[in-house]
Amino acid sequence: MKAFFLFLFLTTHLAFSQVSNDIRLIVRSDDIGFCHTANDACIKVYTDGISRSVEILATAPWFMEAVKLLKNHPQYDVGVHLCLTSEWENLKWRPLTHAPSLTDADGYFPQFIWENKNLKNSAYLLQKTINIAEVEREFRAQIEHVKKYIPWASHLTAHMGCTNANAEVKALTERLAAEYHLPIQLPKGAIGVKGFGGATKSPEQKEQDLVNILKNLGPGTHYLVEHPGYDSGDMKGVGHVGYENVAYDREGVTRAFTSAAVKKVIAERNIKLVSIKEALQP
Repeated sequence: MKAFFLFLFLTTHLAFSQVSNDIRLIVRSDDIGFCHTANDACIKVYTDGISRSVEILATAPWFMEAVKLLKNHPQYDVGVHLCLTSEWENLKWRPLTHAPSLTDADGYFPQFIWENKNLKNSAYLLQKTINIAEVEREFRAQIEHVKKYIPWASHLTAHMGCTNANAEVKALTERLAAEYHLPIQLPKGAIGVKGFGGATKSPEQKEQDLVNILKNLGPGTHYLVEHPGYDSGDMKGVGHVGYENVAYDREGVTRAFTSAAVKKVIAERNIKLVSIKEALQP
């Protein structure tokens, strides 16, 4: 009998050790729907790369093309990317609902949530009092618009941190997440990947950065949030003061996420790529 319990202890301990030593990585691609080039890149990093979750902007002008592309890939985990901003100078979008407290003088979402002290005269959400009832109507409209076309959407995320605009908005988002069964929290204990990205880095630098990061990941669940794109097409016209090289920056993300060298390290280290939906499952 003692031998049996010793065997049970050892096998249970070994199984626990194997689980606890697993390296899991969530790669989340943001902003599908905002332009045609972003749509192409967000699909590419799934079909030929390491992304397993993608966040869709219901308010953005290329939403319907994004829907069409995603319907060809129903295994791609989709999140509702709640939005209260329209950050680019040459490409703007508006709320889905009538929400005057959430818009600038031209009826667009403002450029930022909080004041950007580096940009003079840029509209930001909290420069006036926002109506929480308007926020709720808008968030509900965005959630239901995505669910209408992407019924497998599994979670919520925030574009430019909008769900933390203030305590009221944060509480509202948590309530909507529970009501719609679309969690907004990442898995408990998830570790953010540091050291990747940066607008001044070349695509080659980003690729090598990600290789080095993956070589040094420890056990646990890690997450990396980025914005795929290409240095071409309509993304070439996107930017704002202080961030003019958007297309070049996001080309590097796509290169890193589809890199053969990156995929080689993932295979060699047995890193498990997981979606947000998978990571949140008990």
